[in-house]
Parts: sequence; C-alpha cells; structure tokens
Amino acid sequence: MSTRSPVRASAPRIHPAWWVAAVAFLALLCASGFTAAPGALMVPLHQEFGWPTSVMSLAVSLNLVLFGVVAPFAAALMDRFGMRRVVASALVLVALGSGGSITMTASWQLLIFWGVLIGTGTGAMALVFAATIANRWFVERRGLVMGMLTSGSAVGQLAILPIVTAVAENVGWRAASLTIAAAALIAAPLVWAVIRDHPEDRGVLPYGADPDEHEVAPRATGGAVRRALDGLAFAVRRRTFWALAIAFAICGATTNGLIGIHFIPSAHDHGMPSTTAASLLAAVGAFNILGTVGSGWLTDKIDPRKLLVVYYAFRGVSLLLLPWLLSDQAHPSMILFIVVYGLDWVATVPPTAALCRRLFGERGTIVFGWVFACHQIGAATAAFTAGVIRDVFGTYTYAWWSGAAICAIAAVLSVLAKAPSTVLASQR
Repeated sequence: MSTRSPVRASAPRIHPAWWVAAVAFLALLCASGFTAAPGALMVPLHQEFGWPTSVMSLAVSLNLVLFGVVAPFAAALMDRFGMRRVVASALVLVALGSGGSITMTASWQLLIFWGVLIGTGTGAMALVFAATIANRWFVERRGLVMGMLTSGSAVGQLAILPIVTAVAENVGWRAASLTIAAAALIAAPLVWAVIRDHPEDRGVLPYGADPDEHEVAPRATGGAVRRALDGLAFAVRRRTFWALAIAFAICGATTNGLIGIHFIPSAHDHGMPSTTAASLLAAVGAFNILGTVGSGWLTDKIDPRKLLVVYYAFRGVSLLLLPWLLSDQAHPSMILFIVVYGLDWVATVPPTAALCRRLFGERGTIVFGWVFACHQIGAATAAFTAGVIRDVFGTYTYAWWSGAAICAIAAVLSVLAKAPSTVLASQR
C-alpha cells in the first residue's frame, strides 16, 4: 500500500533526476555501440573468414532475440535489486562480448560473443531502463525524457559507428571490437556512482511531483522471474497488448533487423563504399535524435495511437522506394530517405511506452519489457530472413518490399489499441 512521501519538498537548483537521466543517456549511448556494429563488421569478417551472410545474420538474430527476451526480466531485476547493479553488470557483459570476439576463429563462436554475451548485456538495459528512469524519477516531462533517453542509442550509433567502420577498414575488425568494449567500460563506473533507484534515495521528490499529493510506491518484493512472468500472464489476456506487441515487432523488423544490419551490405552490393554507407547510417542516428525527442514531446500532447499510425505509414513508403534509391553514391534522393527514416527510426518508442504505462498501470514497465521483447524478436526474424533472401536471390530488394508491406499492418494494429485515456478497470 502506498504512503505519503517523507522526503523534503525542496530540491537543488538542478534536480537530481536530470543527473540520473544524463548518466542513463550515456550508458545507453555506450551500450548501443554494438547495435549497429555488425553492419560494419560483417564485410571484413566475410573477407577474412569467408563466412556467409546468413551465418553471421544468425548470430545477430540470436543477439536481437536475447536483447528482447532479457528485457522484461531485467525490468523485474531492476525493481528487485536496483538499477545500478543491473546496468553496471550489463555494461561489463557488453565489454566482455565485444572484447572477447577478437579471439574468434570459427563462425559458431559468433553465437557466444555476438549472441549470448552482448545480447544479454544490451537486453539487460535496452528501453526498459529508459522507461524505469522516466517512470520513477519524473512526473512531469515523462514523454520528453523517454524520447531523450531513447535517442541515446541513436547518438551512440552517430558517434561510434563511423569510428568503428573507419577502424575496421584501416586497422582491422579486432581493433573496432575493442573500441566498442572500451566505450562500455567507460560508462560502468559512472552508472555506479550516480544512478539511484528512487528519488527518495536522494532525499527528493520525483521531478514535477506535488509534495502534498505524491505517494511513495511500495518497493518490489518477491522473485524477479515470477514478477516478469506474472506481468506477461496479465498482459496476454488483453487485446491491446497483442496489438502493441505485434506492431512493435514490426518496428524492430524494419529498423534494427533490416536497415540497422543490412543497409551497409546492401549499399556495398550497389558499389557504395562501406565508409560512405556507414556515414549515411550514422546520419540516420542524427535525425533520429530529433525525431525521438520530438516524438516524446508530442506524446505528452497527442493521442499516441495517432502518432504510431503516421510513423508506420512514413516508414512503409520509405522502404517501398529504397531499392530505386540505392546506388554507388549518396545522391539527393538517398539523403531524403536518410532524413525521413532517421526522424522515424524509434519515434515509435515514446508513444508505445506511454500506452503501456496508461493501460497497464504499475505493471506498465514490465509489460513494456515484453512488448520490447517482441520488438527484438521481430528484429531478429528480419535480420536472419534478409540474410537468407540476399544469399538466395543475390539482392535485398524483396526484403525491403516485405518490410514496406508489414508497416501497413503495424499502422492498422496501432488503431486497434484501446484509447489511451481509458485505464483498464480489470487490472485492479
């Protein structure tokens, strides 16, 4: 049962919530270094070892599946054991997976380093970490903060991907892997020093909370696995969950799964240098910052379902046109694609997280973890399928067109989600 907050109403000039959010942003940025890295590393790995695209795509798919499946359990673990313990440990796993990959001599070892270690590490943070920070530390500006934290992965892509690509081409893929490991290790001690689980741990109220009305939520008890599974059992009985989960799976398929992993190899097929393609993909990250933060701001003001319909529609049209836009150089129409896709990349996250919070109450973060798991399963499926399509047909064209078709399905599913102003009475 909730109790009135015993913390002081006054707060420092800069509320501690913003420092917590800043370090969370940095952690997400550093962990995201590997998210786009396979696209830059697949070509040099193929050149050195001769491993086919489908085999490397399988390792990436395992990474993406674990990235998603671990997320709801990570949300429960954060509730039970604390964010900084879980997140600091996750960053170390990412460093071990990326750094350890330099010892690989066989393709199956990709499953261990790229798949299990890095997949588990990134999954233990992912977007559930951002949602936990936004929900616990903020009453006002939740949508905006969620958008800012989500953009951390885009900034990581923007800042780290060109470096990784350049190092891979000029020094070697092993040096590039060590670069990613170093970025993850830099963030771990900062997380331990700054992140706290609740505002009360700093003696303050959440940002924007009314001192006369704020109540401290009861701390989580019980096993994390059981809490995660209970959240899933509750959610799967609601049509809204399935609408959000399938739509978000399509989101993952058409971002991390298709563009994130296969854009650079596809551009390379058309004669574009890998460094140029990596710079274009990094530019997607740059515009993603604007799109995600803007989406968070809009989520605080507009029906999230309407936003999702618009986002998926624009994404589908972009993928439909992509086969005609790829060439050996970055012409204006390709730049336009990068701008549109960048603005749309994970703009879906703030409205999806907001719908989970509004519709599932205190279970919202864990439910969002399961929705995010579906996002990554969709990404994994698309990453592997696109690799197979490339090996069988010698082109990615059918993969891009398939992505366009499923975006139309996601737009329809977004309409079917229950109105965000309605709170599920049955959750009581």
